[in-house]
Amino acid sequence: MKQDTKLIALGRAPVRAQGPVNLPVHRASTILSEHLHGYLHRFDGDNRYDNVTYGATGTQNARALAEAVAAIEGGHRTVVTGSGLSAVTMAISAVVSAGDHVLVPDSVYGPARRFCVGVLGRYGVRTSFYDPGMGADVARAMRDDTRLVYTEAPGSLTFEMQDVPAIARAAHERGALVAMDNTWATPIYFRPIEHGVDISIQAGTKYLAGHSDLVIGMITTATDALFRAIADQAHAFGDAASPDDCFLALRGMRSLSVRLERQSASALKVVRWLEARPEVKRVLYPALESDPGHALWKRDFAGAASLFGLALHTTDEAAVARMVDGLDLFRIGSSWGGYESLIACNRMPIARDVVPWTETPFLLRVHIGLEDPDDLITDLEEGFARLGA
Repeated sequence: MKQDTKLIALGRAPVRAQGPVNLPVHRASTILSEHLHGYLHRFDGDNRYDNVTYGATGTQNARALAEAVAAIEGGHRTVVTGSGLSAVTMAISAVVSAGDHVLVPDSVYGPARRFCVGVLGRYGVRTSFYDPGMGADVARAMRDDTRLVYTEAPGSLTFEMQDVPAIARAAHERGALVAMDNTWATPIYFRPIEHGVDISIQAGTKYLAGHSDLVIGMITTATDALFRAIADQAHAFGDAASPDDCFLALRGMRSLSVRLERQSASALKVVRWLEARPEVKRVLYPALESDPGHALWKRDFAGAASLFGLALHTTDEAAVARMVDGLDLFRIGSSWGGYESLIACNRMPIARDVVPWTETPFLLRVHIGLEDPDDLITDLEEGFARLGA
């Protein structure tokens, strides 16, 4: 079954002759048992992972969403969590213990950095950061106690690509696991497990849900042992997504492929226009031939998402505010992946430990939605006129 068909066919109610097209929302905390024996053994063996036993460990909607995501990821099984960040924290914390060491790329998502340093550090897990461009040389940064090598491609805010297959091989040779935040590409454009990653993480909040109205996370594993460890961790922390959010995420997933195709094409048109603008110092987007990570992106990825960075020449905050505040179609917001175009501004310096970020004092992050790209270009053009006013 091809990927587009999986997006439509999986996670559906099994009844074919009668019943709704979409699996109804099963709102539940208490799940009743038919008899005492079943109740007493409801968590035994595979029942804990396969059956709906209590609302806080997942409902039918979470099970259906997990089934569909695991299939499009090409993984073993998926754990659904309450947010993209909780998918990161549950995945990492499930596989490390006091005394372990975690390697994280210097370009990692900010809240993931804070979790590793601030939370894991309190529990005796040490974190160090590595140059995201290291590839197989990541082995030089590993220690005897390195349990996990974390990856994210492209990097959050600054969009550096990583040689994920090379990193995975190097990590596995030293006995470490590999996890990846794959929210930008989604499983449509990159499937981490097929490139050697053990744990694939995505914030379903973004492209999978696609409508900017929920938060949800997914963790897909390459093995059953990892699935059980992460599921147990999520259950122990009481991390569960609501059935309503699972329903909406599964509904959004049905149109994921067509939305991504349209948004990717629009983004490429906009960034090629931006490249030629005198106000622009650099567009950070791996699908551009001028991007330092383009060769890796072209080798491993099937497409590009619609999120990119935009470094301007100006250092005048008031001028940037004139440009951004007057935009009509681009709204100011931190998230991305939905149907609407967004823009956000990041203050410098960006947190780094190994590779300092030396671009201009203002770095815009732009998300291209489903509007006509010509209208978006007109909106930006008018913004540049205000920038130089």
